[in-house]
Amino acid sequence: MGVLDLITLLIFLAAVFTFINVNYLKLPSTIGLMIIALVLSVLILLSGYVFPEITDLAISIVSEFDFKEVLLDVMLSFLLFAGALSINVKKLKEERWPILIFATVGVLISTFVVGFLMFYIFGFFGYEVDLIYCLLFGALISPTDPIAVLALLSDAKVSKKLEIKIAGESLFNDGIGVVAFLTILGLAQTGVGNFSIGGTLGLFGMEVGGGLLLGALFGFFGLKLLEIIDNEHVELEVLVTLSLVMVSYKAAEFFHISGPLAVVVLGLFLSKEGKASDKSSATGDYVYKFWHLVDEALNAILFILIGLEIIVISKEYHPDYFLIGLCAIVVVLFARLIGVGIPVKIMERLRTFEKNTLAILTWGGLRGGISVALALSIPDDFEAKNLILSATYSVVVFSILVQGLTIKKLVPKKKP
Repeated sequence: MGVLDLITLLIFLAAVFTFINVNYLKLPSTIGLMIIALVLSVLILLSGYVFPEITDLAISIVSEFDFKEVLLDVMLSFLLFAGALSINVKKLKEERWPILIFATVGVLISTFVVGFLMFYIFGFFGYEVDLIYCLLFGALISPTDPIAVLALLSDAKVSKKLEIKIAGESLFNDGIGVVAFLTILGLAQTGVGNFSIGGTLGLFGMEVGGGLLLGALFGFFGLKLLEIIDNEHVELEVLVTLSLVMVSYKAAEFFHISGPLAVVVLGLFLSKEGKASDKSSATGDYVYKFWHLVDEALNAILFILIGLEIIVISKEYHPDYFLIGLCAIVVVLFARLIGVGIPVKIMERLRTFEKNTLAILTWGGLRGGISVALALSIPDDFEAKNLILSATYSVVVFSILVQGLTIKKLVPKKKP
């Protein structure tokens, strides 16, 4: 199949699955679409026992989608920019310290907790996996993706302070998680013997700081550019925002700094609360509605791809992987509890947190497409890639379906 054929198939599936979910399942979009895609994948796999050619055809089609390239190189920049564009910058500034600590210290704590615990779990099941690969798994599974849970929290009328903590953390820890993953991947490729604390921290700081600085530069430039565009030329504003996202992400790749962090900062600069002057609300609404549509469409395609990816993963699946996946779910939840729990307990001495904050942050820390894409990006010659990919997929599916559908029960009910 050609590129156009694959895109056509994805958009067709997104339209059909969305129709089914809206009219029958009536679940949050990302959760409903993923359930339908998983059911379709399972039916295809089961039909393969009777008609093997059906499964072979499905595997060949899904395999043509380079999930890692599609998400990390194409979709991620647009998704992160759209998410940042809708953030209330004033509220974000008020909660900047918890968000910053959760997105950095929390991610790093989670990475090491997951890595060390999974090292022993893999060994318990008889798999000799080097610690560096376990830390690689910890890095790719630690970034949260609360796209689905935010809709549920919004329906439950959770406090704006808690909502901005979850949204802000997810935007920034995506970038931090990707940098941590690439840093550990580089160590695994060059050898731990070449490890240097100073060099590693310097590289990490350069990628993070460079991404933030580049995003600020493009954001300032974009802000000034949009201020001089005539209010009637709304299509020009859309083209300008599109080009800023694409050019800034490519520039970050060229300078070997964090592209995800660059587009997040860019989006914050161009958000409604980030603009220096109050331009026509009609123009603003047009641009924001466009990016909201892009966000919804790409998320629909993303979660369908996650659901269909089980067809490919099943080729290398072993019975032990199921039990390891269950253990990974428990470990990741425990690491999330530690990663946000320690900062919360320390910060409670200086500020007040809403009721059930720790429980909601822990259970609401959904994992999504970024984790799957990073797992797929591990080189094929790396040991235990299939094992790590299977564990990643188990955690992602559990977090979206189980955690996403039950998070509302943790939200405190407001008194009438």
